[in-house]
Amino acid sequence: MDDPVFKVISTAKSYTGTPYKFGGTTRSGMDCSALVFHSYYSVGVTMPRISADQARIGKKVNPRELRPGDVLFFATSRRRNRVTHAGIVTEVNRGDVRFIHASTSLGVTEDFLSNRYWNKAFLFGRRILE
Repeated sequence: MDDPVFKVISTAKSYTGTPYKFGGTTRSGMDCSALVFHSYYSVGVTMPRISADQARIGKKVNPRELRPGDVLFFATSRRRNRVTHAGIVTEVNRGDVRFIHASTSLGVTEDFLSNRYWNKAFLFGRRILE
């Protein structure tokens, strides 16, 4: 199975439970952009290291057309439209989008975009792999 999207997602999932560490890039602690960086690096795509820079890569995707492997960007600070967080779509089931990310409280975990907090913070999604 040489599907790059599958490899990106399985790489991201291999970090599940890794604690959150701001600026961290290893299994002993990582942040959201490091998770995106490492997951895409596994298929030969070198992403920028910071989520605000990652948000400029690939093409914007209509939220209703999100699919596994797309990267989601969020504004989690007071500045409502500034990218401060990123995650990778792991599955879409009847329009409910599940994504993996490095949560400050739980470490690398999966959440649903329909969750009130994430839905409110969601800015846009981008497709890196066609």
